[in-house]
Amino acid sequence: MDKKRSVGILATGSYTPERVLSNFDLEKMVETTDEWIVSRTGIRERRICSPEQASSDLAYEAAKKALERANISAEQLDMIIVATVTPDMMFPSTACILQEKLGAKRAAALDVSAACTGFLYGITTAAQFIANGLYKYVLVVGVETLSKITNYKDRNTCVLFGDGAGAAVIGEVREGFGFQSFELGADGAGGELLCLPAGGSRIPASSETVEKNLHYLSMAGSEVFKFAVRVMNSATEAVLSKAGVDRENIDLLVPHQANKRIIDSAVQRFGLSEDKVVINLDRYGNMSSASIPVALDEAIAAGRVKEGDNVILVGFGGGLTWGATLLKWSTTPAEGSGQ
Repeated sequence: MDKKRSVGILATGSYTPERVLSNFDLEKMVETTDEWIVSRTGIRERRICSPEQASSDLAYEAAKKALERANISAEQLDMIIVATVTPDMMFPSTACILQEKLGAKRAAALDVSAACTGFLYGITTAAQFIANGLYKYVLVVGVETLSKITNYKDRNTCVLFGDGAGAAVIGEVREGFGFQSFELGADGAGGELLCLPAGGSRIPASSETVEKNLHYLSMAGSEVFKFAVRVMNSATEAVLSKAGVDRENIDLLVPHQANKRIIDSAVQRFGLSEDKVVINLDRYGNMSSASIPVALDEAIAAGRVKEGDNVILVGFGGGLTWGATLLKWSTTPAEGSGQ
């Protein structure tokens, strides 16, 4: 069997809608305050898509930027993976819709449903196709329009979520760089702690499900918080151990942007300084599968990611699911890859 290729992220792109929904706006909609939201979550505002925008529209904008920065055309893509829990519709997949928008006629296309961990599941999947030589370029997009499934009368959830999209072009990089280790996990026993109850085959849509607000996301906040703190730390430790990297050698941590207190626990656990952690949830809230790729894209744009850096992406979400990866950062294509 041929030696596996070194695989990494060649380029990223992101898109967030123009409309800003601040904590002060929410004060007028539901019984809450800016101080309460900030003290418990760290969130100050979030982006909300327009009524006309669907997830594929946001994904398209992020994907265009990533492809341009990777200097490849949509026609060169072998596969498109879209991570989302807010697809345009039940089927066809949002990835197929995005394929048509981009004109990526050669690309296979599928959606991944792993909630906030979706982008990590997506890039882990993409990396295997490239490492084994089956594909050359895979586009992975994490996108959510959570405002479409958020009950703005429920103060426990409506303060948390926002809309956005982040994309990454995955391909072969020079030997020894790119993805060094992966960790994925799931615990279906906790599925009901974070879910969208109706609309599937278990509870099909009806006038009754609409009246009971069963088409809005439901979350048991305190239980999810405890789970998140635990798996954020354990998943990070797992990828460090698999890659043989000491915690002192972490150059940048890009965590899922759910709650500042969850991120703070990881920062304290691994002894990281503020300059080694990416936090943008104050501006975007929790964008589920879009959180990590948007945060990574912004970190790259700000010059916070350098060649050879040890970068960890780590997340957790509904399912319950979790995941992490460690990259030795390089966007330099492998010799002879013919970008």
